[in-house]
Amino acid sequence: MLQIAVLGYGTVGSGVVEVIEKNQELIQKKAGDQVYVKHVLDLRDFPGDPIQERIVHDYDVIVKDPEIKVVVEVMGGINPAYEFVKAALEAGKSVATSNKALVAKHGAELLAVAKEKNVNFFFEASVGGGIPIIRPLNTCLTADDVDEISGILNGTTNYMLSKMTFEGLGFDSVLKDAQNKGYAESNPEADIEGHDACRKIAILTSLIMGQQVNFEEIPTEGITNITAEDIKYAQAMGRRIKLLATSKKKNGMVYARVAPFLVSADHALYGINDVFNAIFVHGNMLGDAMFYGSGAGKLPTASAVVADVIDALRRTENAPVEWKKEPLRLADVTEAKSRFFVRLKGDIAQAKAMFGDDMAKGWSVSNIIVDGECGFITNEITEKQFETITARSENIVNRIRLL
Repeated sequence: MLQIAVLGYGTVGSGVVEVIEKNQELIQKKAGDQVYVKHVLDLRDFPGDPIQERIVHDYDVIVKDPEIKVVVEVMGGINPAYEFVKAALEAGKSVATSNKALVAKHGAELLAVAKEKNVNFFFEASVGGGIPIIRPLNTCLTADDVDEISGILNGTTNYMLSKMTFEGLGFDSVLKDAQNKGYAESNPEADIEGHDACRKIAILTSLIMGQQVNFEEIPTEGITNITAEDIKYAQAMGRRIKLLATSKKKNGMVYARVAPFLVSADHALYGINDVFNAIFVHGNMLGDAMFYGSGAGKLPTASAVVADVIDALRRTENAPVEWKKEPLRLADVTEAKSRFFVRLKGDIAQAKAMFGDDMAKGWSVSNIIVDGECGFITNEITEKQFETITARSENIVNRIRLL
């Protein structure tokens, strides 16, 4: 019998136990023996739940138990998860986690500890929930020079933008709906301000570049400034607004950003709606590929965690992951070029006076979506140029980048 412990009996933790118990026969075949959850660490008790007899409140019970081969960390947050995970690795136990905050901040360090102790630190569920992306990047695409990852990495915001697009609802209305359905927390800041997606793209960039990416250095915008009127403009252009986390390598430099983008109908991410996530990858040999599925949720995320558990139990050696502690210097995104959709109070003549030759000639809307406004698309200019042009204007209503 292969025995494991689970840290945290919340949504994902209870899902891990459920997956193992419901798919026990299948998991046993793949792991080579029965997998049994011996301990579950939680501050709470669960009277009436069969798990209660396995609940422990002292982490030392787990870390000092020689029968525990793998520790599953699904507590969330940095502390005490970091201390618990590091202690498990140092005790010679492999760890599987879905904790994006932990992986983004301490991934390189914990991988190094796992290598030193010849165990494994797996985190497939930390980025795409139930979507496999970490293992493909680390194994299947190792012969490729991956120069772009762009993804819809947050199901809550994608659900909200989809509702705004298809039902014509405003931001406050769709946020309340997302909270009522359990997609958004009572404090939704991590989702709607883009922090969740930021940590995920930091993890992916660290993996493809092999160095630590500080998520705090990635410019991040959420969707709080997206209005129903912006959605109408997008529809008039045949585009959709998506919150994207992007990482692109150009001329040896890496540009990373999280922000709303206007996605064209011919792009693979255009049709990703509702709570689904998708990760677009471009490699110099592979070309384009996309990974799509449930990016969150109890059972999809738990399924990915249990897959890591099985992998860890089958291995007798450390699985190498190229992710060094040395920080990667990200490029200055103000030097990156984009095309911008701009909403301006005024007419197209004012837009031309402001942007001159940097305004595209092919598309403009004047007094159609919103009276007293014009909407237009610039030619490709740098972020710095755009800010310089618009710095003195009080008439800019909104601006959204084009993908």
